[in-house]
Amino acid sequence: MTAMTDMRTEYARTLVELGRSDPRIVVLGADTTDSLKTSSFGREFPGRLFNVGIAEANMVSVSAGLAAAGKTAFASTYAIFLPGRAVDQLRNNVAYPSRDGMPGLNVKIVSSHGGLSVGPDGGSHQQLEDVAIMRAIPNFRVLVPADSASVASLVRVMASEYGPFYMRMARSKTHVVHEEGADLRPGRAVTLRDGSDCTIAACGITVHMALEAARLLSERGVSCRVLDMFSVKPVDHAALERAARETGRIVTAEEHNVMGGMGSAVAESVSGSYPVPVSMIGARDAFGESARDSEIPALLEKHGITSVNIARAAGAAR
Repeated sequence: MTAMTDMRTEYARTLVELGRSDPRIVVLGADTTDSLKTSSFGREFPGRLFNVGIAEANMVSVSAGLAAAGKTAFASTYAIFLPGRAVDQLRNNVAYPSRDGMPGLNVKIVSSHGGLSVGPDGGSHQQLEDVAIMRAIPNFRVLVPADSASVASLVRVMASEYGPFYMRMARSKTHVVHEEGADLRPGRAVTLRDGSDCTIAACGITVHMALEAARLLSERGVSCRVLDMFSVKPVDHAALERAARETGRIVTAEEHNVMGGMGSAVAESVSGSYPVPVSMIGARDAFGESARDSEIPALLEKHGITSVNIARAAGAAR
């Protein structure tokens, strides 16, 4: 059994660490600073944390104003609210403008509680469309980390690189996939396991499922490559073309609607370089529903998001 870590805790810890050396970093919340743990940033830097209350669209606009004034703004709340409630502001106030000739403003949107694993919050709060929404907005880069080490690495990247980012975190604790100090970069997939019969491309909590699926298949003599596709936009075209050429088929897995998500990005990529069959594991044009924390595995299973289903799809590719 692998160790479990909390993305939100690592997100807040990394922001505090970066805030000590970069006074331009400011953090905004929408009545969720305790839940996302960013209240710790405010305790150390009380003049640089802004809790705007339950007003997500306003939070995006305030973030844009701070970025236009030269700040690096991290705005955080639940995925159902960002992008759920503020697509207009994200598009027109953050992505559309430019500063000093650079596209977009320096705003980093970081959401938590993405996907079905929100469980008790119910179907209305289980955001399964956010990746599709955000990857369609020009100038935004879209990231879905698998664990806390990924979060730490990507927060540092977002703080150091100019422009709009969207990063989606999970509510629940996640299995450790990457070593502490991992160096993740947008546009570069990480090969976690090599293989020759099929490739499994996953992001977020499904990365651990993909590794488990590859282990199950190895017992049957099927060799599966596993890619952590945390960078949904920009996607790693080179790694995907290489996987298509060398393994002949790709299975994608995500805690998101298969329409417009990471699987769609993968299919779009290989269709233009080296077309191979692409099977997608994810929610299939459906909303989630309420589930107690203990029932979340059953909810994921209902929507087909399990290591067994991934293994079944990958094994059929042989």
